Amino acid sequence: MTSLAAVRRTISAFALAALAATALAAPAGAQEELLPVSVVGPDSVNLSLQPESGEPGEPGEPQIELGLRAPGEPVPDENGVIHPIHQGDYTVTVDASSLAGVAAVDFSRLGGWRGCSVDGLVATCSDYEIYAGQDYNDLGGIRLDVTDESAAGDFGTISVTAAGEGLAFTGHTVDVLVGGPELRMKQLAEPEGFRAGDTFQAPLSFRNQGGLGGKGVVLRISGTRGLSFPSTFGNCWYDPRDPDDLRGWSTALCVFDSEFAAGAVYGLSAPFPIGTAGFALYDSMSYSFSAVPADRVADLLAAGDYQPGTGPELGLVRLPDADPAGYTQYAEMDFPTTNTFDLDLTGERLRARKGQTVSVDVGFANHGPAWLALLRSGGEPISFWVDLPPGTTTTTAPEACRAADWEGAEGDYLCNIDTPILEDASRTFTFGLRVDEVIKNATGRAFFAYTMPNEGNPANDTGEIVLNPRGRH
Repeated sequence: MTSLAAVRRTISAFALAALAATALAAPAGAQEELLPVSVVGPDSVNLSLQPESGEPGEPGEPQIELGLRAPGEPVPDENGVIHPIHQGDYTVTVDASSLAGVAAVDFSRLGGWRGCSVDGLVATCSDYEIYAGQDYNDLGGIRLDVTDESAAGDFGTISVTAAGEGLAFTGHTVDVLVGGPELRMKQLAEPEGFRAGDTFQAPLSFRNQGGLGGKGVVLRISGTRGLSFPSTFGNCWYDPRDPDDLRGWSTALCVFDSEFAAGAVYGLSAPFPIGTAGFALYDSMSYSFSAVPADRVADLLAAGDYQPGTGPELGLVRLPDADPAGYTQYAEMDFPTTNTFDLDLTGERLRARKGQTVSVDVGFANHGPAWLALLRSGGEPISFWVDLPPGTTTTTAPEACRAADWEGAEGDYLCNIDTPILEDASRTFTFGLRVDEVIKNATGRAFFAYTMPNEGNPANDTGEIVLNPRGRH
């Protein structure tokens, strides 16, 4: 079987030859007068031999999206119209000849509405306009699929070149490898009896379901506000969450310069500790192992504010073969699940004369111990209803509350509270009410329409608003 190192050397040779040929195609001495345009797309594609993997998208989705990048950025004119910076015929040639016997190539989504002419494994597309930047220069997509002839280690390239008068094109090469490393992560579950404040000793591991092994693995593990990394390891780097970003993530990257085999399972030499705060509730953690060579790790670290760990190094150890059903492409877990919050609504008791306008405060608080984040909903607010006392007219209402004038409304106003709601949050909603008729013990209320899961004290989920109560005030 062809080694991965040999595959990479051969692919690199193809790429260098293609780029050199593209550079020689530009007219000598005309660079300053020509518009430089680059073909852009992915550098490489790994085709899975496992049809259930569904990568990189749903079946039928292109794995390769191509485009052109020209100098500058598109700027609309005074009418909001974006004009091209070049007009003139040009052609783009997509040559996938080296994939014969390696993979099936589908050019049907290439060229968009213009379409392309296809001759075997070569597609030729024509166009007329080029815009600044990249957003308006889409060339379309290419779908690749393995065939009965495909085998792990097969490789080839897709070479994309272009030519046009007044244009200096830089081509692009996409490396295609069949059955390369495909790492799947062990599915995790919250330990029985786990509580907020406990530390989860996470048994992180991966299974390589690809047809080839490799060398070099990076573990990325992330957690939301209620999760932390109480231990640091010498081969891990840590990027803490911005404390002002309540929905942000803390991330750790751990680097392993280890070899891994096809079809094998590997885990950490020790569990990875994940701490939970006392306020944690349905916080999210995710992790992934990726086949990343050592020379690419610096690029990953440059993408964040990573600081090196100081403890002992983690290692990778080979584990007994495991059921593939226990491993998934995206490994994530929301925990702890048993903590509670205490949402509290309060009203007021006031006396007022006929014709008088009074301010009525509806109070909201969370007495904890948990925060209420609703991280999976993408920031969906929670709502409560307000029924105002009879004999009154609203003169002003809080910005977060709107009159409930639709059929099926459960109160006079519906008020929203943005999430996340911290474990010690409080807020006041002030209504202006004019007293049109004095009614003894006129009673309204603020209330939740239902008791939310993890509400630890439903008894204070309703607050009364009472005007002119009977007896002493």
